[in-house]
Amino acid sequence: MRSFKVEGIVIKRSNYSEADRIVTIFTKQNGKIKVKATGVRKITSRRSPHIELLNYCIFGLYQGKNMPALTEVESKESFPSLKKDLRRIGFAYHVCELVDGLCAENQENQDVFMLLGRTLRKLSKEENLPEIIYEFELELLRLLGFYKSNLNSKINTQELIENILERRLKTKQILPQLS
Repeated sequence: MRSFKVEGIVIKRSNYSEADRIVTIFTKQNGKIKVKATGVRKITSRRSPHIELLNYCIFGLYQGKNMPALTEVESKESFPSLKKDLRRIGFAYHVCELVDGLCAENQENQDVFMLLGRTLRKLSKEENLPEIIYEFELELLRLLGFYKSNLNSKINTQELIENILERRLKTKQILPQLS
């Protein structure tokens, strides 16, 4: 059993038992990992605000039998301007769904981590959100080896992603309303 620290961005979370959460983090060192956050749903939890979706944090983890357990967390960036705007956060959730669906667990990919961070910063500040998302989708597909870029052609990235995932994207229904 060992303790370790990782930098990562929270891309998904789900409730587990009465007071726990399973948090999916895309980390710089280990790629996508699932972490058990014990007791964070209690009102008195000091770790709870740090493990909100889209937060960029340093996580202290303890490797248990099945999955790592969260021992400590420190926020580096929380993207407050992104979280205040419903339109921007809708696009950010789409980005998280793509990273969660297309990236395998425990496979380091620093390029995807850097792309995710850059895209969240762009979504926080810039105005042409559909173009940012299209560029993100193309770059993610290229980095993961699903698409070779051809600068002259524009492709339907969402259709390609749905074919790869073999399911419909959950956020696809809300994106046209946000554009």
